[in-house]
Amino acid sequence: MSALPPCPKCQSEYTYEDGGLLICPECAHEWSVGETNSSETTKIFKDANGNILQDGDTVTVIKDLKVKGTSSSVKVGTKVKNIRLVDGDHDIDCKIDGFGAMKLKSEFVKKV
Repeated sequence: MSALPPCPKCQSEYTYEDGGLLICPECAHEWSVGETNSSETTKIFKDANGNILQDGDTVTVIKDLKVKGTSSSVKVGTKVKNIRLVDGDHDIDCKIDGFGAMKLKSEFVKKV
């Protein structure tokens, strides 16, 4: 049995084959067998100061952010630990004490 390549998106080693596609069970990324050899462009996430962000970083909020559906807001200086970077308009997925799971834009945080 040949070893399957790791996921090009999250580097998980638990990929499996389904028909002509390779699938990652951790991030749900799907790609064809021929795509693994091509150079994949990865998006670089930067904070408000231009520092490169990575999964697991700790960041601080630099602006009061209103929370939809409530009258409260995330205050300046709130520390957010163990962020996860995702594709989309709001590119940080995290949990904030007192608010729960939230999505933030990287332009409103700075790396600690």
